[in-house]
Amino acid sequence: MFKDLFIRKTLAELEEQADSNHNALKRHLTATNLTLLGVGCVIGAGIFVLTGTAAALHAGPAVALSFIISAFGCLLAGLCYAEFASMIPVSGSAYTYGYATMGEFVAWIIGWDLILEYLFGSATVAVGWSGYVTSFFADFGIVIPTAMCQSPFIFDATGWHASGAIINFSAIFIVALMTTLLVIGIKESAKFNNIIVLIKVTVILLFIGFGISHINLANWTPFIPANTGDFGHFGWSGVLTAAAVVFFAYVGFDAVSTTSQEAINPKRDVPRGILFSLLICTVLYIAVSLVLTGILNYKYLNVEAPIALAINSAGPSLIWLRPIIKIGAIAGLSSVVLVLLLGQSRVFFTMASDGLLWKSFAKTHSKFKTPHITTIVTGCFAAFFAGLFPIGLLGEMVSIGTLLAFVIVSVGIILLRKAEPNAIRGFKTPWVPVVPILGALVCFAQMAALPRDTWIRLIAWMLIGFVIYFTYGRKHSHARQKRKKNEM
Repeated sequence: MFKDLFIRKTLAELEEQADSNHNALKRHLTATNLTLLGVGCVIGAGIFVLTGTAAALHAGPAVALSFIISAFGCLLAGLCYAEFASMIPVSGSAYTYGYATMGEFVAWIIGWDLILEYLFGSATVAVGWSGYVTSFFADFGIVIPTAMCQSPFIFDATGWHASGAIINFSAIFIVALMTTLLVIGIKESAKFNNIIVLIKVTVILLFIGFGISHINLANWTPFIPANTGDFGHFGWSGVLTAAAVVFFAYVGFDAVSTTSQEAINPKRDVPRGILFSLLICTVLYIAVSLVLTGILNYKYLNVEAPIALAINSAGPSLIWLRPIIKIGAIAGLSSVVLVLLLGQSRVFFTMASDGLLWKSFAKTHSKFKTPHITTIVTGCFAAFFAGLFPIGLLGEMVSIGTLLAFVIVSVGIILLRKAEPNAIRGFKTPWVPVVPILGALVCFAQMAALPRDTWIRLIAWMLIGFVIYFTYGRKHSHARQKRKKNEM
């Protein structure tokens, strides 16, 4: 009974699925497109919002070290992702990799977990986008009513409260706009993302370049503030907690692997896109965090727009950068919403193609050749969460979901080396099993640093997923049906 829960898909079956005419997606993406998709997703809420929050509440100027720790965990997981992507050119990311190594039930857990990551991730970033748009318009005297640009609920240590707002319409708007673009086509979406990435990277480089001359070295002293007596509040424990918090900033480089079936040369270019985007973003994060905490003391950075606040504190010489920074943030967050919605819809599409979700989700548009039904459904749910819930609650759910996926992918590489030792690999994870084991341990350690309530919500989400799997997915699994036919 339980043995068939771990039915695996062979690499040959996955190759066949990638070439299936029924599930054909257009192959338009180059290595450059894939790298920019990764950068487009990673450079967003983390650099424009979480850098200041993590510094003010947990690590001080040492938030730069927190980014390095998170990047190290991501690099280890990224090396594992790269090997999988070079072997399995199918949409679905870690879900597909899990199917090839650990079987259907584990694949379902990963897929349901990825839905959590991308769905709540896009909603989280949409809420951040709404905050920057509201602030940008306010600079020109245009006031968006609070009732239409904030969550109607507040969640804090004392529980749930009504904020007085009706709905976050701005957040819903950006989700609807990006969903429409994704339905139209992957090629058009990639072009839009390329332009946006160039804009926001330019803005970030302007902040770094002009901000260096305004650094006050006294703001870096002490570089690691003394611990307050509570775990996670400064000191080295604060640096580690901040690493778990800013891990959200790296969510997205794995989204590159969800587009394998739309890459021109996936076995070569997807690994490059994953690793290049991670490298570029890590360098930018470290530089921004150092400049930010150098310009303004970390104690004042727990605000929605810390970079804009730092520019204000630098005086008239940098005030011209304020609107440019906000434009960059708005553009940057737009592309993050785009790529997260893209990743979510592709995971949905692949799971439905395997029979684990309703077959209507596996359909592609007759003209655009995009999984339009899954994209629209994803957009509707993301808009719902973005319109009603606060950013902090959504962000914690994204981090724990992503970390869990990274742990499973890291373990999967070890299993794949045993299951398919002679398979052709366009990229090989170095120092196996050391790298995968370290990747799993570093990511799990960051999971452990997250609040208990976040773990409870993750368990609740997984229980919902188990109900869907055992009532529908297990009965309609194509892999299980194929095995039954072979045994007859």
